[in-house]
Amino acid sequence: MTLHDDATLVLKGYAPEQGAGDQAELRQAYLDHLAQHDDGMWKACGAGHVTASALVIAPEPEKVLLTLHRKLRMWLQMGGHCEPQDATLEAAALREATEESGITGLTLLPGGPVQLDRHPIPSPCNWHLDVQYAALAPAGAAERISDESLELRWFGYGDVPEVADASVVRLLEATRSRL
Repeated sequence: MTLHDDATLVLKGYAPEQGAGDQAELRQAYLDHLAQHDDGMWKACGAGHVTASALVIAPEPEKVLLTLHRKLRMWLQMGGHCEPQDATLEAAALREATEESGITGLTLLPGGPVQLDRHPIPSPCNWHLDVQYAALAPAGAAERISDESLELRWFGYGDVPEVADASVVRLLEATRSRL
């Protein structure tokens, strides 16, 4: 099975909760994109591409780890482009979260993606069709900054709306509903 096939299966199985805003519409847009673009998983796809991310959480004491993205200069969850070695979207999200946080032993929250988020990105990428997961940090986890970040910082759940944009706030809310 290819990563493209896995992404299609994950998205077909993604069932947003009632009242989850535009999630059903996004799910269909992602499926249409993959049906129309054999290269829809890769950065080279000019029409946009599927990405994978994960919000790193420490349920006790209710904190999230955000990265101050080097290029975008925004506080975001960990994530990015899928790579040829990624067998699944889950593997891509976990790899990205581990690389960008420096934390080993992360585990994805069960139940598949937490939400979907489509956002414009400067050319040549144009669009990210982000499949967003949540990852639990192990007790005593120590983060380590990567080359992609200017800073890493733990924020209390209540502090996230003050530093991050609405998409990160929505991801945190959707994650909290699963805990």
